[in-house]
Amino acid sequence: MSTSTRRGFLGFVSASAAGLLPTGARAASEQPAASSEPACILTPQAEEGPFYVDPKLVRTDITEGKPGIPLTLKLRVIEAGPCTAISGARVDIWHCDAKGLYSAFPGQSDSHNVDATGKTFLRGTQMTDEAGWVTFDTIYPGWYDGRTTHIHFKVFLGQATVLTGQTYFPDALNEFIYTNVPDYGDRARQRAILNVNDGVIAHSDPEHRAFCAVKEERDRYVASLTLGVDRRANATVGRVGPPPPPGRRGGPPPGPPPAGGPMFGRQIKDRLAALVPGLKPRR
Repeated sequence: MSTSTRRGFLGFVSASAAGLLPTGARAASEQPAASSEPACILTPQAEEGPFYVDPKLVRTDITEGKPGIPLTLKLRVIEAGPCTAISGARVDIWHCDAKGLYSAFPGQSDSHNVDATGKTFLRGTQMTDEAGWVTFDTIYPGWYDGRTTHIHFKVFLGQATVLTGQTYFPDALNEFIYTNVPDYGDRARQRAILNVNDGVIAHSDPEHRAFCAVKEERDRYVASLTLGVDRRANATVGRVGPPPPPGRRGGPPPGPPPAGGPMFGRQIKDRLAALVPGLKPRR
């Protein structure tokens, strides 16, 4: 695919994703001051999952040499309701690498045979500035069995965890990257869990309020999201502990199913329609 075609496609994907995002997520990419837009609603909590540790690494660049497409993640912390920026909040993020591996844990990879114990790649902490912003330089996350593409985050005020959540990416962009960029390829099988059948999204974020806005720049993608928090919250959500044993199939434990029935693992009958918002399924 030519450079112009690739950029045109990715520009379309990014613009489409931004247009479909809630106002709060789109506003983040413009780095506004406090506003009265719907960004002031609470960001949904999501499970912490089994892969959180606190390596106490205050840093902007969290890549540690991991290969992948450069990504800058910008998060803005505001108080839901009054929409005021919160300075001095601690923000932790962590995510898997291009092949779906998390640092700090054993039992990684499609075969669950890679031990990343003692590693700290793709983890870091920042403190929000006066406008409520933190910035991390990382790589575009990969995927692993059982989950769609995501980045975890936690927000602390003092000793209290006021938000535990995850942010998600446009699936057409995910698919393009995983299909065309060598760092993300050579996997044992095709990913089966997309945004539309991810159990965590279905349970905790059906309105897609935690989906980030993605912009393509000359040498990287820039993803941004505004996080609305409640100062009074104490929000440690979901499991804390080791990943499943190496013999477990399906990767890390899925999120709880929505009230309407199990969503995790639902078979995708029309992959293209599942990847592109608004595209009608083929008959």
